[in-house]
Amino acid sequence: MTSATMTVRLDNQLKAGLDKLAKVTHRSKSFLAAEAIRSYLEIQKWQIKEIKAAIHEADSGQLTDHDTIVKRWEKKHAHSMDKGR
Repeated sequence: MTSATMTVRLDNQLKAGLDKLAKVTHRSKSFLAAEAIRSYLEIQKWQIKEIKAAIHEADSGQLTDHDTIVKRWEKKHAHSMDKGR
């Protein structure tokens, strides 16, 4: 895998946290930053995929009305309260 250099500005508190984590984990700051960015991108990729799927469902009429959702939550809440007795 090839890599590229990139400059990132961090506030002092964030940089101090990265410095401390690098020291404790015996990892380079570059490694930790790359891992953090990789994780962030994976989360964003997942969210975008799910948002697109939800938009597709909504566009195709696969929606649940508000009253139905409220009734489901009320039933679930009542059931959880019964278990707590």
